[in-house]
Amino acid sequence: MEKSKLKPVQDIELKKPYSAKIIINEMRNSGGFVGRHLAEGVDILVNMVKDKSCIKFLSFPAAPVATGLRGILKELIRLKLFDVVITTCGTLDHDLARSWGNYYEGSFWLDDKKLFKESFHRLGNIIIPHEVYGPMLEKKLKPFFKNLYEEGIREISSIELCKRLGEFVNDEHSILYWAYKNDVPMIIPGLTDGAIGSQIWLLSQIHKDFKIDLLKDEQVLSNIVFDAKSTGALMIGGGISKHHVLWWNQFRGGLDYAVYITTAFEYDGSLSGALIKEAISWGKVKTKAKQVTIHGEATALLPFMIAALIEEIEI
Repeated sequence: MEKSKLKPVQDIELKKPYSAKIIINEMRNSGGFVGRHLAEGVDILVNMVKDKSCIKFLSFPAAPVATGLRGILKELIRLKLFDVVITTCGTLDHDLARSWGNYYEGSFWLDDKKLFKESFHRLGNIIIPHEVYGPMLEKKLKPFFKNLYEEGIREISSIELCKRLGEFVNDEHSILYWAYKNDVPMIIPGLTDGAIGSQIWLLSQIHKDFKIDLLKDEQVLSNIVFDAKSTGALMIGGGISKHHVLWWNQFRGGLDYAVYITTAFEYDGSLSGALIKEAISWGKVKTKAKQVTIHGEATALLPFMIAALIEEIEI
């Protein structure tokens, strides 16, 4: 290793005016740990968003939608920074429930037995009144699904369902609303794993001919990836959402850009812990892709990253 070719570590200088973009720029040269990965992630997102030939995927699990990060995710779709969203059924549950009721600040150390007796659910340090979740969703969605059936709809894809839900909720704070408004397909590969899925199942008990057509979603994904000149992804957390993005992009030779934010570690061999570079071995990310894995919790990291991104691209 030649010392003359090495880049010196520089101290982070906090100079006025303070902004996310300026701080991220300082972190880029700090040499340090996750901070530098964070700056690299912003750089990749900037290049990805500026690449007009790139189809951009956004994936995330449901839990962050129960937090204030819902506002950041909604903004990414409102500003049309991403072309496709892949997420879980719980995202629909929390997005709709928060449009119709309130979640509250709690603590990781609350007594769960006491919460159960007082009709609260705990999601990390968020508490959710029982009536705002299951009962509220059932009350609102029973007539929604009844109307769908009475319109003559017998089969529906998750993309079509999300569009109808976005139109139905009519709330500018909603992720579903902006996906509907901006015609951004939202794909839910595990649609039965949540309260919305349960409502669909209940409808099917009354009307045996009502079905979900998940293969229609897959055909849309096929058309997207095979028509794309390049693709990129911001993947928040692991599980089915991350995997579905990677799985489909392998068929076109892999992602050209990839940023992954995770709290998981790779030593148990799980997909959620797998670094982005592991996906190169599967052909899901290109060997020459601009890619980084950022270890950290998305509700802490993503607001800074997206604020810096928006500054950089001057929206």
